[in-house]
Amino acid sequence: MTTTDQLGFPVCRKCGEGDLVPLSDFGSQGAAVMYKAWVCTNPSCSYNLKIRNGEVFVNEPITDASLAPPQVSHEQRFRSIR
Repeated sequence: MTTTDQLGFPVCRKCGEGDLVPLSDFGSQGAAVMYKAWVCTNPSCSYNLKIRNGEVFVNEPITDASLAPPQVSHEQRFRSIR
């Protein structure tokens, strides 16, 4: 029995091979939003459900954040002139 079987994550109905796992995020006011998205663990499937502003979105494109250029904070953008 695998860990996902023990936790009871649902099997992906699109591919039948992966499990749907929940993802959390933070809202615009900084509060935690539990289960904002569900994503299939099978990399070749990429089925996903997302909740945004009370609406459910199915199979939106997924981007790999590790491939994005690093974000620059305000502290790094400006240098002191002293």
